[in-house]
Amino acid sequence: MPDRENDISLLLAALKFCAERHRMQRRKDADKTPYINHPIEVAELLWRVGSVRDLQVILAALLHDLLEDTETRPAEIEERFGRDVLLLVLEVSDDKSLPKSQRKQLQIDHAPRLSLGAKWIKIADKICNVRDVTCSPPANWSRQRRREYLEWTERVVAGVRGAHPVLEALYDEVLQEGRRGTEAEKP
Repeated sequence: MPDRENDISLLLAALKFCAERHRMQRRKDADKTPYINHPIEVAELLWRVGSVRDLQVILAALLHDLLEDTETRPAEIEERFGRDVLLLVLEVSDDKSLPKSQRKQLQIDHAPRLSLGAKWIKIADKICNVRDVTCSPPANWSRQRRREYLEWTERVVAGVRGAHPVLEALYDEVLQEGRRGTEAEKP
């Protein structure tokens, strides 16, 4: 079982690396949850719901926000986890030097051209983000801003349709719950 041991070692190394890099960060949700919860949730969703058993995809899911939200350099990811993992992380990372509106549009534009593994990560990430915005939205987000966010995620996910029907079905359920929740709120 040496391959399994190596896989578990890499997985634990990615968890540790990600936890170290995100250690001082909090999510924008009302509860200000530790940021590390998010990449773990994305990876776990891919494994449990999506039945994704590709180690590079799971590792990239754990590391997916490092380049845009921490001081981590691409070379650090490649050195520790390999070129394939780095390429997946790069595919799903925004260029933070661009204005937010441009980054959001680029996610929509690039979604259809992502590799299959990056599409899976993108769907799982949007599922988790829609749940967060629905169940524990940032305190300063208006109902209109949350609706706009849901609509934007729908446009991103439209570009990856056909990549993973099970994850897409879960996304659709979570999106509908989010829409019902924002519609039920008093203005």
